[in-house]
Amino acid sequence: MPMLFGTRIVTSHPASDALLSDAPPSASMPSAPSPPLPRAVSMAEDARAAARDLFEGLCGRNPAAVAELEMVLVFCSAHYDRVELAAALAELFGPVPVVGCTTAGEITPFGYAAGSLVGIGFPRADFTIATQRIDDLDRFSIAEAPRVLRSLMEQRDIALAARADAFPDHGSFAFLMIDGMSRAEEMVVSALHSVLMDIPLFGGSAGDELRFERTFVLHEGRFHTNAAVLMLVTTARRFVVFRTEHFVASDAKMVVTGADPQRRIVTEINAEPAGREYARMVGLEGEPLTPLIFAAYPVVVRVGGEYHVRSIQKVNDDESLTFYCAIDEGIVLTVARGVDPVENLEEMMRKLAAEVGGPPDLVLGCDCILRRLELEQRQLKHVMSAALARHNVVGFCAYGEQYNAMHVNQTFTGVAIGAR
Repeated sequence: MPMLFGTRIVTSHPASDALLSDAPPSASMPSAPSPPLPRAVSMAEDARAAARDLFEGLCGRNPAAVAELEMVLVFCSAHYDRVELAAALAELFGPVPVVGCTTAGEITPFGYAAGSLVGIGFPRADFTIATQRIDDLDRFSIAEAPRVLRSLMEQRDIALAARADAFPDHGSFAFLMIDGMSRAEEMVVSALHSVLMDIPLFGGSAGDELRFERTFVLHEGRFHTNAAVLMLVTTARRFVVFRTEHFVASDAKMVVTGADPQRRIVTEINAEPAGREYARMVGLEGEPLTPLIFAAYPVVVRVGGEYHVRSIQKVNDDESLTFYCAIDEGIVLTVARGVDPVENLEEMMRKLAAEVGGPPDLVLGCDCILRRLELEQRQLKHVMSAALARHNVVGFCAYGEQYNAMHVNQTFTGVAIGAR
């Protein structure tokens, strides 16, 4: 019997033409009302020009307005000069921390984009945010997680105590941005979730526009590789952390009989070369395997009674398959197929609105790049782009997503933040 994946929600509170071009509308088009939480995007190719656009979009032309911000979160195309961009953002925003990561595509206030710089401003009146960078991911151990949490909690407690206007605490959530080429996501997110306890966690793996070479996180005025940034956000607003997928699990199952988990490579499926057997199982025997095929025919594993996507990154010359997540021998993979992703999003947004007491002011989202590729293949990209804009979604396309203790793929995860 096929199983339709549902939306997972963790509640943490008391009870157009421009879209078709992947760019924001021109100045001649009517603009939407300014949202309560500031967000902005620049399509400028020059790093300093893009940073200036972002500053003016978030703060207007009044430099004093920057003092009202607790933090600025940015997602940037990998084509920007990172040194120039980091320096320009630090100069413009001064004492206000700027954190972020490189992407495989951006989600702007106007929908999907590529080659852009998008940012969100978190007002000091409603947010207290602590950050901690985790360096040397290749040497990360579970024992480091308590140290990370202690640092964040100390920062949060000091900041809350220093506030002149204590706000009603609706709780905290954690947001992780991590080097998408580190292959460390599983260990890091599992360790962090184990110490965060009842604080919900979500995140995304940084991208580099499908080059799969180097990805970066931004923290303290510099871009860092082999690193992650964890944000602990405490807010006076209602919020909901969520994840959703849009797949039906089939009866077609296969067993991993050869794998290199550390390199995320599967060499054999059902005792046959992995690429060849995967193609046979999805009904494409003899066809060249491309990212679009992997996006259309993902495989899933069952963990804790729920299915989680384990997406394939590429087929190698020896017919092995490289995954976005670690896969071990003996794992049973189930072939899945996609259902309507737009209706899946709309259903989730209805649930989120009910949870936060109305349409969210902001949905900070991490959307797997494979979802975007699938949308392009199914000619639904522009429909989804319009839906994301309509629902106030801002974020980035990732090389993988995190949700509580799990590193997942082909998933949309994030936080919906309610009205003030």
